[in-house]
Amino acid sequence: MIPLSGPDITQREKDLVMEVLDSGILGLGPKMKQFEQMMAEYVGVKHAISCNSGTSGLHMLIAAMGIGEGDEVITTSFSFVASANCILFERAVPVFVDIDEKTYNLDVTQIEAKITPKTKAILPVHVFGQPANMDEIRALAKKHNLWVIEDSCEAIGGEWNGERVGGLGDAGVFAFYPNKQMTTGEGGIIVTNNDEIAELCHSIRNQGRGEDGLWLSHVRLGYNFRMDELSAALGVAQLERIDEILAKRDAVAKMYSEKLKDVAEVILPHVEDNVKMSWFVYVIRFAEDVDRDLVMERLSKRGVGCRPYFTPIHLQPFYVERFGYKRGDFPVTERVADKTLAIPFFNNLTEAQVDEVVAAIKEEIANAKEPAAL
Repeated sequence: MIPLSGPDITQREKDLVMEVLDSGILGLGPKMKQFEQMMAEYVGVKHAISCNSGTSGLHMLIAAMGIGEGDEVITTSFSFVASANCILFERAVPVFVDIDEKTYNLDVTQIEAKITPKTKAILPVHVFGQPANMDEIRALAKKHNLWVIEDSCEAIGGEWNGERVGGLGDAGVFAFYPNKQMTTGEGGIIVTNNDEIAELCHSIRNQGRGEDGLWLSHVRLGYNFRMDELSAALGVAQLERIDEILAKRDAVAKMYSEKLKDVAEVILPHVEDNVKMSWFVYVIRFAEDVDRDLVMERLSKRGVGCRPYFTPIHLQPFYVERFGYKRGDFPVTERVADKTLAIPFFNNLTEAQVDEVVAAIKEEIANAKEPAAL
């Protein structure tokens, strides 16, 4: 079995976790503060507020920005469902925009047509670790007085024109689930230069407690979105190694790109010239005459981990039922999503494993041509 993903844990991570266990301080302790300071410095922002997931981080930002019932937030359907759900949590409405067929990010040329008097924010997702066109997004936001929330959950270390993502909008969020570039087990972090947003998020994640720190004093509606000390310890160790981690993933991506470049039925990931890609997953796209689902089924039977990335949010049963979406509403998103497949990708994937995956893909493509193409 070659899994789809896997964390990269060394003795350093184990040592810091044991340090926390030995300290007896398992929550709201020094490791959380250390991790937050390190992350703020890494991204180049004033504030970092850790939390228990990237989803929670996005939810807190929607709440902290005062986005509520009936408000609209422009975002993408080609993403994990949390980037739209976070809007619904506050009874606002996600407004989807189709994607660019090369980068799979928001098509910035379609954003302005979706802006209405109810629009409060633009929420771009740096899909698969490729930064979205932040110049155009920030210009539109400035023109229409909108917030910009960066969903950077898949993109730690990614850069747009030499600037690290997360710090390019009003606030951003990173996530550290075990399939991400770096992991804290479960966890996420908000980054921002906005003092008010930071203060509100500190409070919201901690049951709405005020900045005075009084334990049973609650000044607003809040949640238990805190990151624990064990997770923060993992974060410290992983962030210490982030350059090594990203380099490992870049090397694996280059191996795949080299070994798959001559496979006519495979469209390789496209990376824009002005970005630094942070490889979250390696997603290939099949030609129109290849049955992606059949390839996926056959690869899985051979023990090769794979998964469709992404199934469009607007076609998820809950969104179809609630909003009446149907196929054809976002044709580029749907065309891409029908043919994309994430293949095994993690820091310590070996060249022998890459060769095995590539050989399997080549063999199964031949068995998965659409009937009309035979």
